[in-house]
Amino acid sequence: MANQDSFIEEVNEEVRRDRLYALLRRYGWIAILLILVLVGGAAWNEWRKASERAQAEALGNAVVAALEAPDADARRSALTGIDTGENSGAAALVALLLAGLDREAGDRAEARAGLEGLAGDASLPPLYRDLAALKIVLLSGDEMSADDRVAQLQALALPGAPYRLLALEQIALAEVARGDVDAALTRLGEIAADGQATPSQRRRTAQLMVALGGSPGAI
Repeated sequence: MANQDSFIEEVNEEVRRDRLYALLRRYGWIAILLILVLVGGAAWNEWRKASERAQAEALGNAVVAALEAPDADARRSALTGIDTGENSGAAALVALLLAGLDREAGDRAEARAGLEGLAGDASLPPLYRDLAALKIVLLSGDEMSADDRVAQLQALALPGAPYRLLALEQIALAEVARGDVDAALTRLGEIAADGQATPSQRRRTAQLMVALGGSPGAI
């Protein structure tokens, strides 16, 4: 009886094995294809990440080398020669640096034109557009009225804006310029109460509040 049971089990096992082989012959290519897709996708993803890292490093090295050039003309030439490809952020960074060179050279009109082009480019992230807009106000200085400065900076001071605290600081200075000390102290109080304010910004804020007759300790 035991031999008969063993024989039946062997037959059943052989049948199951035959069925399994039949399924593998019929559908095994699907499993192989899935494995190839997964392995190929992982390899492509790693290659893409490595390529992006290499491009970022090459761009960073090119920018650093350009800024270390011996004079303004050499720096401008090196920056202009950087190939940013389709990287809009890198192109914006280079444009900001070129605008800075124009400002240093005393060509404020050229610097302003470059910054305005960046500030008005809706395809760029707010990080670059807002920085360009802030630099326009700083570049204009007293050439722009206090009211115009406040109007330009309001959008940059909205909650969540990347340069909100810097914009608030400039708004406070513009309000001082137009004689609205109470409004300036309110702005400065916002900065002092914000946990994201840097130590240097807190010091500037406290000093200006004291100069305006306010009390930083009251915040």
